[in-house]
Amino acid sequence: MSIQTHAGQTGDAFASASRVLPGIALTGTIAAVAILVPRLLQMPALSPLVVAMVIGITLRNLVGPIAGSAEGVAFSMRRILRFAIVLLGLQLTVRQIGDLGWGALALVAASLVSTFFAIKLAGRLLGVERGLTELIAAGTSICGASAVIATNTVTRARDEDVAYAIACVTVFGTLSMLLLPVAGSALGLDAAHYGLWVGASVHEVAQVVGAAFQGGPEAGQFGTVAKLSRVLLLAPMILLIGTIAARGRGTSAGRAPMPWFVFGFIAMVLLNSVLALPGGAREVIVPATSFLLAMALAAMGLTTDIGKLRAKGLRPLALGAVGWIFITLFALVGVLAL
Repeated sequence: MSIQTHAGQTGDAFASASRVLPGIALTGTIAAVAILVPRLLQMPALSPLVVAMVIGITLRNLVGPIAGSAEGVAFSMRRILRFAIVLLGLQLTVRQIGDLGWGALALVAASLVSTFFAIKLAGRLLGVERGLTELIAAGTSICGASAVIATNTVTRARDEDVAYAIACVTVFGTLSMLLLPVAGSALGLDAAHYGLWVGASVHEVAQVVGAAFQGGPEAGQFGTVAKLSRVLLLAPMILLIGTIAARGRGTSAGRAPMPWFVFGFIAMVLLNSVLALPGGAREVIVPATSFLLAMALAAMGLTTDIGKLRAKGLRPLALGAVGWIFITLFALVGVLAL
C-alpha cells in the first residue's frame, strides 16, 4: 500500500513538472535573449527586465498564448519572482547604507515616502484606478520594474496594469538618465551631490548607474549606494502597501496578505552585512538575480494584451509624468539643502 502511495506521489510530481517546465523554458529563453540584447547593442543602461517584458508582450500579441506554457509562465511570475527578490538582498549591506550619512539617508527616505503618497493623491485626482496608481507609485519611488512586480504581490492588480506601470517607469526613468547629467552640470553640482540626486530620484538601478557615472567615479558610487538604499526600503514599503490594500478591500489588517519573501529579503541583507560572500559567489548571484527577474518580466509580458493597455488611455501616463517631476524636484531641493 505504501509502495503504491509513494509511486502515485512520484507520478503526480512528474506530471506537475511536465506541466510547468515548458513555460519555465519559454520564460528562461526570453530572459537569456533579453540579457544579451543590451550587450549586442552596446547599451548597458538598457534594462534586461524591460527587454524581457517587451519580448513577452510582442510574442503574446503577435502569436497569442503559447500552447502548454500557462502553468510555467504563472510559476515564473510568482515563485521565481519572489525567490529573485530574496536574492536581491545579497546585493546590499547595512554598512553601505550607513556610509551615505544620516542627511543623505533622510533625503532618500523622504523622497521615497513623499513621492509614493503624492502619486497616490494625484492618481485619485486624475481618476486612475487604485491598483495601477499604487504600481506606478512604487515603481517611481522605489526601484522601477522590480518594485512594480514586487508590489503587485500584495495589490493584486491586473497584468495589464503591471505592464503599463513598467512602461511608465521605463519612459520617465530613461528621460532622467538623459536629462539629469545635463542639468547637474548646468546647476554646478559637485560629484557627491550630483550622484545623490540621481540615486534618490531615478527609477531603475541600471538607469541610475548610466546617469550617475557620467559625473565621474565618485558620483557613480554615491548614486549607486543611494539607489540601493531605496531598494532596501522595498521591504517595509511592501508591508505598508499590503496593509493599505487589505483595508481598501475591507479586510482587517491582521488578515492582510503576508509577503513572506520580504522577510527573506531582509534576512539576506543582514546575512550579507555580517558574513562577506566570496567574490566568486557574488559573481554568480548578481547575474542570476537579474536573470530570474527577467524571467518574471517575460512571464508578465506573455500574459499582457496590448488592446487592454490602449483602453486605459493617457491618464496613467500623465500620472507617471507627475510622479517623475515630483521626485526629481523633491530630491533636487533636498540635495541643495544638504
